[in-house]
Amino acid sequence: MKNRFVKGMVLGCLFLLMTSCNTNEEKSIVVVIDKEQVKIDIQAIENQFAEIYNSGKQKKIGYYADDAITFHQNMAPIRTKKQRQDFFKTDLATNTNKISFTTTEVFPSKEGIQVLEIGYYTVIDSINTAIKTGHYMSLFEKRDGKYVCIRDMSTSDMSIE
Repeated sequence: MKNRFVKGMVLGCLFLLMTSCNTNEEKSIVVVIDKEQVKIDIQAIENQFAEIYNSGKQKKIGYYADDAITFHQNMAPIRTKKQRQDFFKTDLATNTNKISFTTTEVFPSKEGIQVLEIGYYTVIDSINTAIKTGHYMSLFEKRDGKYVCIRDMSTSDMSIE
């Protein structure tokens, strides 16, 4: 009887030891973000935006999410898709200049869902003279497998006169 009791205690302890070591915690998934590739991808988005904008035609610019907010210089924030469309319509109707964007740094989130971009822009006139330069920050979020801008703001390098 004593022997059965000891065997039962030993088996019980082994069972408890095995189940306590077997936790049901979710194993964390490590996502490796290739920062240089993210920078290339964001630059491609900027290039496409500039190409569409510089064409002077108001067609679908897939750069912005529908709920994006843009903080342009010397004006109230653009908060809606309609406001953004109206801004581009007015701006493109009178614009003959060309803009380019250069991504200088990207800061992807650990999961790669969001990316903060820092860059600079240049606006040139019809004879390729830089008439405006400045810096910008854009926050991108991956939606449906592609990055879209959800917030952006810019500042000019030119003095206000």
